[in-house]
Amino acid sequence: MSSLSFTDKARFERLFNMGSGYVLNFSDSSIGTFFADFEIDIHGEEYRAGGSSKANKLRTFWKVADDSVTGRVLVALLDLHAERLPEMDVKDIALVAQCRDAASRLLGAPRTLEPLKALAATFDAAHLQVMIRRMEQAIASDPALAIGTAKELIETCCKTILEQRGKPVEGTPEVSALTKAVLKELKLVPEGVSEASRGSDVIKGILRSLGSIGNDLAQLRGLYGTGHGKHAQAMGLTARHARLAVGAAATFCTFTWDTHTERG
Repeated sequence: MSSLSFTDKARFERLFNMGSGYVLNFSDSSIGTFFADFEIDIHGEEYRAGGSSKANKLRTFWKVADDSVTGRVLVALLDLHAERLPEMDVKDIALVAQCRDAASRLLGAPRTLEPLKALAATFDAAHLQVMIRRMEQAIASDPALAIGTAKELIETCCKTILEQRGKPVEGTPEVSALTKAVLKELKLVPEGVSEASRGSDVIKGILRSLGSIGNDLAQLRGLYGTGHGKHAQAMGLTARHARLAVGAAATFCTFTWDTHTERG
């Protein structure tokens, strides 16, 4: 049984126009094909307990399915909704954001991603939004992908900040070089903190930790993430490790992006 709240369900009902008995513009055949991708027979008897309409079957589905499966299905439905309704008014945009947050919670996405989502929307950073969505979906189902994407998220964030500040990156530098360049450009290096500043040692320590996140994630990706071949008996990490990696990347990106916008 999923942990969707009454409010969550009401929002999905409105967004997918389920009051009419339909779900988006699915036919019986197409909704069956959609759920088949998740190895679910939505027309099966177990999903007909609340009625035979497509909307009732979806209501029964999120009542009986676990959080992980429900989250993946709802994210896919939200993606289809975005493709079919590219132009939305302010109310629709807010509703979609609320529904995506609910689906993300089911997938175990860390709440630290919420400020980053807002920043990505502000900067109209489409690629950044895709990466955030990919991490959210992969945390529970594919931790290696989430870890690999967390490292790529930092690279994308650094390149975007440097380009917007008139210092575009050439070639394919290592993530450690990118983070160093961004921190130097934003004057966030420990050496820039005056010894006279109150708590200077603490501030310097935090900045050193911030600067090491990118390199540490690159090493973690090399050991456990996507992008490198592993031996046949290699053991992967779990969702909690993926949440740690994603949360660390989100912290770095949010702080540097906030600093970038404040300093212009």
